[in-house]
Amino acid sequence: MSGFLPVCKKDMTRLGWTQADFIFISADAYVDHPSFAAAVLSRVLEKNGFKVAVIAQPNVKNLEDIKRCGEPRLGVLISGGNIDSMVAHYTAAKRKRSEDLYSPGGKAGRRPDRPTIVYSMLAKRAFPDKPVIIGGIEASLRRFAHYDYWSDSVMPSILFDSGADLLIYGMGERILKETALALNDGYDVKSLTYIDGTAYAADDVSYIEGAVTVPSFEEVKSSKKAYAQAVKIQYEQHDYVCGKTVIQKHGSRFLVQNKPAAPLSRSELDGVFSLPFTREVHPMYEKMGGVPAIEEVKFSITSSRGCFGSCNFCALAFHQGRTVRSRSIKSIVTEAVKLTRMSDFKGYINDVGGPTANFRFPSCEKQLKEGVCKNRQCLFPTPCKNLEVSHTEYVRLLRELREIPGIKKVFVRSGIRFDYVMADSDKTFLNELCEHHISGQLKVAPEHVSDNVLKLMGKPKNDVFGSFCKLYKETNKRLGKEQYLVPYLMSSHPGSTLADAVELALYLKKEGINPQQVQDFYPTPGTISTCMYYTGMDPRTGQHVYVARTAEEKAMQRALLQFKRPENYALVHKALVKAGRTDLIGFGKECLIKPKYNKNSEIGGYTNGKNNRRKGTGGTNKRGLKGRSKASRKGR
Repeated sequence: MSGFLPVCKKDMTRLGWTQADFIFISADAYVDHPSFAAAVLSRVLEKNGFKVAVIAQPNVKNLEDIKRCGEPRLGVLISGGNIDSMVAHYTAAKRKRSEDLYSPGGKAGRRPDRPTIVYSMLAKRAFPDKPVIIGGIEASLRRFAHYDYWSDSVMPSILFDSGADLLIYGMGERILKETALALNDGYDVKSLTYIDGTAYAADDVSYIEGAVTVPSFEEVKSSKKAYAQAVKIQYEQHDYVCGKTVIQKHGSRFLVQNKPAAPLSRSELDGVFSLPFTREVHPMYEKMGGVPAIEEVKFSITSSRGCFGSCNFCALAFHQGRTVRSRSIKSIVTEAVKLTRMSDFKGYINDVGGPTANFRFPSCEKQLKEGVCKNRQCLFPTPCKNLEVSHTEYVRLLRELREIPGIKKVFVRSGIRFDYVMADSDKTFLNELCEHHISGQLKVAPEHVSDNVLKLMGKPKNDVFGSFCKLYKETNKRLGKEQYLVPYLMSSHPGSTLADAVELALYLKKEGINPQQVQDFYPTPGTISTCMYYTGMDPRTGQHVYVARTAEEKAMQRALLQFKRPENYALVHKALVKAGRTDLIGFGKECLIKPKYNKNSEIGGYTNGKNNRRKGTGGTNKRGLKGRSKASRKGR
């Protein structure tokens, strides 16, 4: 267990500790790797002289389990894990998942639903005199009153449901360090109302100057228009340069969110990733089959944070923020060299990227001085005139990694923005990506092809993707490589009608794409798209948005994306009839499915179709795309 933080009293005794300064309770199994929040934050505190004990996935039915490391000197820290617990537990159809990749052996059931709330309440019982501080993706996205898809209701801020003393949102290294130092200096947690990147509960807000008030919990619960207004304001203020304090009343009390904390500088980010991570799963899980989540990231490198792409369905903009920060080439190369010295390293770095791999810097200088634009996205609907487009440093980084002895291949798998690639007049990056950093396939995320849907997603028009496909094919042809695109696709996003789903199905047929997996839209807390789903309106414009709400229509839209599957025939047939597209049922070149078979029919056994020719429908691959049945066996 050398190198790991203590997980029990025995470990603490071995280290000569009588008491930990903080106990970090996590809903994930303990993996000491920089891709796991509990490990990163605990190591940051350790670097600053604090003693941290980790309690991973405690038994919530036994209060003593949460006390296994004794009472902390300064406080209890709680994280719901790397992935939102409800997403980890349930599919978009609200069916229970059988796996949990962040638990031992990949088995579900080691964490409760909404663990941040459950652990916080337990910690308050176990250590009534100690501050409880919550953070992580689960707390961050639920810091305001929010729509909860699983209960189909509007819930109050998680700060009130959990009873925690303080909430840290966004990326928490600097925020947690400042909080810990203040507690160590003797400050009461109730007095920590000044730290950027935190939210707290207050009985009186008359002393706060320059704050912005959003509709109350009671208002957003009873009025969808008020809910949309609240979300619009929350997004407008989510910037560390120009954001203001935001207040939301809950009954007789108030949620107060301080403006976001500034992202870490390059040198600070380098410092975080230089901490002494073992990069291993804690040995206590060895007999249980390890922790599967380590497999994809053990030999991957995080190069950046933040994303100015700002897709409306993605929670990153509301968590990490739109300002991109990246690590230095020297820091990343140093980490890569460390990987080559690990006994089980086979020569392959699985990924070098972040939320968007080919973003390395803030989108423009104006953003750093005045903050991100409130009424303009950097890439949508077209790239902003102020956008600074360059892949030069990323190309240099990849080149230096390729030259390190012991490294056979460096992959880029975390996703690239193809519209950003197209906006770059210098195509060196795409050339080198195709030549050196993919192996047979490149995953990209057009998400849809209907411009009506893409507009509500915050994605570029489909002709941009078409141009990228053409350029990608030409590049690979010139390099003498047979490589394909694997598109990520989403069904039932707000705005998507059956007609839009049919349009996407026809595109897939035309391009010869046979997706093995598609993603149903998942209304996770805190996103613009979730607001659209719940309210039926775009919060930025107030305009009405069509929403597929019934399980049947969602199933039909999903089935259309996989229209070739025999088990989807009935749903596809029903969808085409309902959409008024029975012309696509038949034997013609454009048809998606054949007519229903009836052995008593006078026309060769088939019914319902004017052009009953027994001709194959085929499908050519005109843009260099390939069906996921061969190109990829992996889901999103």
